[in-house]
Amino acid sequence: MNERGAVSTFLAVIALALLMAAGLAIDGGRKVNALREASQLADNAARAGAQAVDLDTLRTTGDLTLLSADAADRVDQYLTSLGHTATEITVIGDTITVSVELTVDPVLLPTGPITVTATETAGAITQEP
Repeated sequence: MNERGAVSTFLAVIALALLMAAGLAIDGGRKVNALREASQLADNAARAGAQAVDLDTLRTTGDLTLLSADAADRVDQYLTSLGHTATEITVIGDTITVSVELTVDPVLLPTGPITVTATETAGAITQEP
């Protein structure tokens, strides 16, 4: 039996398997980093929006509520300054929820763009002097 080229085929298969494993490690790490970044962006944007307290209502009734339009503007301003946009902004009472979506291009894996989404919530609080 002629086994010429059997080692070459074996090495090609092993090289492909190692390349795929490296792709999973590198592109998987990029996805995790993008998810962490999206979470930080959404969290900080929600905190910025939570500063839009309706002071007139707070002073007259003592109820803590956010001004929806002002909160959304603060979120947009924060994210725009960093080159991003929110995919969803929800204001209910004294709480704001922000979603941010990021897309990462894989380096080694031929999977196409990887999209990650993070949603974070922040609430307004009062503090006695």
